[in-house]
Amino acid sequence: MSESSRNSAAGAGWGAAEPGEYKRLLPPRVQKISWLDPRTLWAARNGVLASWFGDPTGRTRSRWVAQREAAGAPADKVIRREETDRFSFMVIGDTGEGDEPQYAVVPGFLKVSQDTDFAVVASDVIYPVGSADDYDGKFFRPYQDYRAPLYAIPGNHDWYEDLGAFMRVFCDDAPPLAPEPAPRPLTRAWLRSLLWHRPRPGDGQRLDQARELRSDAAQRSVQPGPYWAIDAGPIRIVGIDTGLLGTLDAEQGAWLREVSKDPRPKILITGSPLYVDGEHHPCPIDGGGSVDDVVRDPAHRYVAAIGGDIHNYQRYPVDVDGRTVQYIVSGGGGAFMHATHTIPRVDIGGVTERDFRCYPLRGDSLAFYGRLYGRRLRMRRFFTLTEEEGLAVVAERLGITPVRSPGGPVRVTRRMRLVASLLGAGGRPERTSRFRLPVRKIYTQLFSPSSVTYSPPFFKCFLRVDVTPEAIRLRCHAATGNRAQEIDPPIEDEITIPLI
Repeated sequence: MSESSRNSAAGAGWGAAEPGEYKRLLPPRVQKISWLDPRTLWAARNGVLASWFGDPTGRTRSRWVAQREAAGAPADKVIRREETDRFSFMVIGDTGEGDEPQYAVVPGFLKVSQDTDFAVVASDVIYPVGSADDYDGKFFRPYQDYRAPLYAIPGNHDWYEDLGAFMRVFCDDAPPLAPEPAPRPLTRAWLRSLLWHRPRPGDGQRLDQARELRSDAAQRSVQPGPYWAIDAGPIRIVGIDTGLLGTLDAEQGAWLREVSKDPRPKILITGSPLYVDGEHHPCPIDGGGSVDDVVRDPAHRYVAAIGGDIHNYQRYPVDVDGRTVQYIVSGGGGAFMHATHTIPRVDIGGVTERDFRCYPLRGDSLAFYGRLYGRRLRMRRFFTLTEEEGLAVVAERLGITPVRSPGGPVRVTRRMRLVASLLGAGGRPERTSRFRLPVRKIYTQLFSPSSVTYSPPFFKCFLRVDVTPEAIRLRCHAATGNRAQEIDPPIEDEITIPLI
């Protein structure tokens, strides 16, 4: 088994490593997304409009669900696979930018997933706005050699064109929804409709040709809608659609409560994580209550909740009235990397630094962003930190022991402390840094999306889940873009969840 980032810098992908062979998988023409391009930001405006003028996602989702039921989809939205006493599946989140970082995940994903029964894409299948014509290079081509079904739950980006392309791909070529009556003039809904982004005329003309890349009968999957449950052996997997703003409509909330009454242990897969960046986000349900209320109810027997949307890996083993629920973030499937070094010292839900896990390690994240800022601001000598320096200064700021032992002694200097503080590394702000670069809320929304790099290490990841009647074994595998990690994808985290 290859070393992971927790063992060595080489295991993290640093150094003069041999590049992987993922580039041979890329399509002839790759259109890279620039999240600072005004045209991209304007196309992806629907989330902002929904927060300003009201969110129509719940109503649109209900119409999609009604259409699928009229077409014969099961009313309970349960996918009933052949049940055996043991099975395996993959989870990969926030995949579809269609460039080098996404394709760098593919070789390791295919290697680890060889004997799995199906896979789930958890949030944001297609960037930037979920267009049908983007499915060729961002879904069908990268996963054409995965020989089992792929299910998905949509993320906010898939909703930027009212979920039309997602429904066509995953829900038996669902036809477009009929137009709704025009809203009354001068209302908030009317203002929203004037500015709302809609699909381009003729979008999806290449979709039938793209489908041929995953046309084998063993790869076929049909979902009852944007949210669903899968019954497969000893557990039930429940996938929920959190729409544009990370909430559930009342209709989906009622379904979630009902489907959760099944006596089997359950794993929730959601577009928005419930614990992330040292904070608790219970995910409200219209009409009252929250998704986490459902997860925490002992009668429902949830053992894990896996969410996408944030592009890294995090795990919080939370004690819920004497039983442990594993709250996981798994959004490192290909999109730009969200920083982990900005996560403060963890102390939430009874989870402390001793129990918390993340990938990339905070020190590696800080070194990655230090180099990135150094290039962007043309101040390489000031901002650049070695991976060992990143680990050391993060450990000092958080008051923890470095996860990975440095290769030699590292002296933390004033420059290193200043860089860490400017880049928002977790911990107590230094007196020398009253000014910080925008590395928390604004940084996550603005600078992180422009942080895509096209050379390793990429710090991407995916999950393999193995289920038996006795236990669930969950492993987070890394993808760096280097050849060594393609051949033997390192395990960055592993947990066994008992079922009996």
